[in-house]
Amino acid sequence: MTLAPGPADSGIVFVRDGVEIPALAEFVVDTTMNTSLGRGGLRIGTVEHLTAALAGCGIDNARVEVEGPEIPIVDGSSDPFVALVRRAGVHELRPARRFLLIRKAVSVIEGDKLARLSPSRRKFSVSYTVDFKHPLISDQSYRVEVTEKSFQKEIARARTFGFKRDVERLHQAGLARGGSLDNAVVVDDFNILNPEGLRFPDEFVRHKILDALGDLSLIGMPLIGQFTAVKSGHALNHQLVRKLLTEADACEVVQPRAEDELHEMQERLLPVLAFDEQVA
Repeated sequence: MTLAPGPADSGIVFVRDGVEIPALAEFVVDTTMNTSLGRGGLRIGTVEHLTAALAGCGIDNARVEVEGPEIPIVDGSSDPFVALVRRAGVHELRPARRFLLIRKAVSVIEGDKLARLSPSRRKFSVSYTVDFKHPLISDQSYRVEVTEKSFQKEIARARTFGFKRDVERLHQAGLARGGSLDNAVVVDDFNILNPEGLRFPDEFVRHKILDALGDLSLIGMPLIGQFTAVKSGHALNHQLVRKLLTEADACEVVQPRAEDELHEMQERLLPVLAFDEQVA
């Protein structure tokens, strides 16, 4: 995989075998265990760790050239991609950055699972709860106001995770052959199998936030609002994105030219918020 600069207003574009696949929700072709983009019969899988890294570094335009059907898993987190971006450096372009301002709450619910975007006077924040009914991954919650600093410090290093029984079944089926303790946190019924343990006590919910940021970035621009999730995953995240983009009165594209103008715009456009953002 090669990361290259992209011209202003080109967005994030993946390129495989000469075919350009924009990192937009309309090009999502699969959300089973990962997020895959496709076009013209070509697919690129597991894009979410990279798209989260680009969003977390404030990158709006880039060209991602890929050899093969999947983004390299590296260590299972976004941190190696963040390191590449920081090593290369970031160039500020002349056009003002566009944001998608959430004007009213939009939710999708499946049983006990929830994904919701709602207005917020903060720039963008995430509140996430997971519960896998497992002694090590039970009722973890985390809330973060997402900035470049908080993403790189609190979220980017969180690795993908899986259960030993599921990994064994995948290997028996000839799948996930590159999966190992080097690129995922693996748990059995009671223990973490990685010798080094966890990077954070709540690494599991932090990685779910990482995944969600990668999925939400396929809206095509940074958000101003609050994302709340309970037991959500790639499929529900994308249902939420698609629903948001079809409800014209739920959001508005804004293009402030300075941080002060952004705050002023939020005050002017957002309704007075008087609801509980917590989920029972």
